[in-house]
Amino acid sequence: MIKDQEYLKSKASYCLDLAKKLGATDASVTIGNSISETVNFRNKTLDESNRSDSLAMGIETYIGKKKSSISSSNLLDENLKILIEKCYETTKITPEDEFNSLPDKELLAKNIKDLNLYDQSHIENDKKIGYLKELEEAASIDKKIINTESSFTEDKSNFILANSDGFCNGYKSSSFTASCVTVAKNENNMERDYEFTSKCHLNDISNPSELGKIAAEQTIKKLNPKKIGSDKLSVIFDKRISKGFLSSFAGAISASSIARGTSFLKDKLNQQIFSNEINVIDKPDLIKGMGSRCFDSEGVKTDTLKLVSNGILNNYLVDTYNGKKLNLKSNGRSGGSTNLYFENGNINYDDLLKSHSKILYVTETIGHGTNLVTGDYSVGANGFLIENGEFKYPVNEITIAGNLDEMFKNIILANDLEFKYSVNSPTMMIDGMTVAGK
Repeated sequence: MIKDQEYLKSKASYCLDLAKKLGATDASVTIGNSISETVNFRNKTLDESNRSDSLAMGIETYIGKKKSSISSSNLLDENLKILIEKCYETTKITPEDEFNSLPDKELLAKNIKDLNLYDQSHIENDKKIGYLKELEEAASIDKKIINTESSFTEDKSNFILANSDGFCNGYKSSSFTASCVTVAKNENNMERDYEFTSKCHLNDISNPSELGKIAAEQTIKKLNPKKIGSDKLSVIFDKRISKGFLSSFAGAISASSIARGTSFLKDKLNQQIFSNEINVIDKPDLIKGMGSRCFDSEGVKTDTLKLVSNGILNNYLVDTYNGKKLNLKSNGRSGGSTNLYFENGNINYDDLLKSHSKILYVTETIGHGTNLVTGDYSVGANGFLIENGEFKYPVNEITIAGNLDEMFKNIILANDLEFKYSVNSPTMMIDGMTVAGK
């Protein structure tokens, strides 16, 4: 059973009171409890079942502009007393940093919305096993599938964040995640692909048969890949891949990257970085959103941010510490983005496929090939060659390269946005990319 709010609040209050009694000028504490249960299957047979229960505390103590932190999974009062005394003593000998402080009081969240992030449903192990059996049976119908791996995870968590300025709040959240990995083989080669579903509420996850079927179909389609020659091509990125560009964008506009000068987007605020048809939104209050939250990891309220309007960069993702370095107020993004997405484009998916006589459609990238300092982008890739709007054959062992500064300006988005993850994008096309093949 997940710990309730009153228990967590009592522990947080104990920690704050003790830190203040010792002489800390300010303090912030997080107390959290999470329970995770996972069942793994392999080739239609139970492979592993495990459960974890984590209870943890993290506290930051301030003496003026000095700050230190400590954490523990032992929440007995006598242990907390020793740890907080140690944290306080460490703070006294820590060098001052003029940017250290709690968030401004007026920025702290006051009205906490109910975002429906918690489902109290519990699915017993035998039902998890039943789900995975059905999933793997569906995934194994075609004899080309020679190996299946699947898992079902149920997570429940609750936390309290409190500080010496009077903020004390938290909320429960849950997630139910199922995944399927399949391996297909024929006389020529073997291929691997996957599908998964993850939702806050149990009833919203995908049907197991459908999940297994999709994983198998995606894998079988990759069999008998061909090589293609090097070329300059328009490249379409499947939604599973296109959302990765948003993750890179979020990293490049984080206040920490901007403050350190380690982002290719430094000094680009209020400038055109995408085409004028591109809008990027970060929306923390989506009901049941996988990235939704009522406030950030410092307690600062989170409002919807239009990060990019008609291609122009409007905001960075700002936390308190790095915001002070940049002379900007926190916009509730300590801990990063929430539900980040490109707004839909103006072209439908089928028309995007037909927009050029020859297109590379990327379904998988290999390696972390994004340099956020320079914007250089280079990854291995697999996918399909499209000719005149039709998928002709799978391709592999190719490399695609470019620079995000130029790539961002050439993005064309379809109108098929779905909210499946915490970062979401429609299908994306970028013209004129360098493709290295055989």
